[in-house]
Amino acid sequence: MAQPLTDIIFDCCGVLVDCNPRLTLEGLYPPGVVEMFFDPDDEWGFDYFNAMTDIGWSQERVLAQYELHHGPAVAWIHRMYFERHKLAFAGMIPGMAKLLKELHNSGKRLWGLTNFTTSYLQEAMELYPELHLLQDIVVSSEEGVRKPDALIYQRAIGRFGVNPSTTAFVDDNQRNVQAAERQGLMGIQFTDAVQLRSTLERLIG
Repeated sequence: MAQPLTDIIFDCCGVLVDCNPRLTLEGLYPPGVVEMFFDPDDEWGFDYFNAMTDIGWSQERVLAQYELHHGPAVAWIHRMYFERHKLAFAGMIPGMAKLLKELHNSGKRLWGLTNFTTSYLQEAMELYPELHLLQDIVVSSEEGVRKPDALIYQRAIGRFGVNPSTTAFVDDNQRNVQAAERQGLMGIQFTDAVQLRSTLERLIG
């Protein structure tokens, strides 16, 4: 007989919080400039340096390196992104605040594992008090490693003191879910709160 679900580890952005980086620059620059800044095909663009931020690079280090590739004018746009980052939060993902409360009230232990920075996470927790229902959160920038690297899952499992066989891991990224499953966790790829609620109800029984 399968053991009952005791713990749930949540990703942050895309599962609990709607985070849209483009909101930081919309209205500040013309649409074409915003598109250029977030161009996914730019090898040394936003996506690359966002990943470096996730593993602990400071903002000043990012800006210095970004300027080497793009020049001071475009680097200033990146500085504006940093200064206006709180605007990236568009709200809790619909239904997730309620689901967190219900799971907490039912006695499930709730945790977080996120590719993020401590300062950004603090911004989100100031905006959305339901995030304080997470007993602890492993943040990639503090660990120097990000999902889907196996090491960050191992650190989370050890720090939280959870049994992987009775712990669900929820993430909107399939690669991250698959990496969690390789560490023995029950992976759930998040679509929306309705889908997650249904999946958890089946696991809880």
